[in-house]
Amino acid sequence: MINGKVHMFGDNINTDVIISAKRKESFHDIDDMVPYVMEDIRTDFHKTISKGDIIVAGPNFGCGSSREAAPAVLKAAGIGAIISPLFARIFYRNAINVGLPVITYENANNIFQSDQKLSIDIESGEIRDSDTEKLYDFKPIPEFMMEILNEGGLVPYIQKHKEYVL
Repeated sequence: MINGKVHMFGDNINTDVIISAKRKESFHDIDDMVPYVMEDIRTDFHKTISKGDIIVAGPNFGCGSSREAAPAVLKAAGIGAIISPLFARIFYRNAINVGLPVITYENANNIFQSDQKLSIDIESGEIRDSDTEKLYDFKPIPEFMMEILNEGGLVPYIQKHKEYVL
């Protein structure tokens, strides 16, 4: 279960906006990049995040380069999940690989609002408004991806199940 408040973003949020190339090149540890997450569009965004918070964005979230650092820094900053009508394919896969749940939900950016408190059950496919108890159903994440998420990402999954994977 993921519980947090919503942080709204617009359409076409590029991986270079999530974490700029200049920051990626300056730091080798993902935790050192957290203060610079989304810095070009929301200065000090990292200071507004509580563990488990949720990004809701317009379509094409994570477009641009294939940097795995983009979803990794969001996870390191405390983001518990991202909801968008459409994700860039490589960002979606990278998010699962680092253990960050991504939920495709049509018109999410027109339904949810900043600071709204949500609970997400990614296994059953339910988003619940914590104040009104209204439910929003989404297609659950496939079982094999849930296994990766439950282990914290692809690397921990492979380390735990290496006898079956290799």
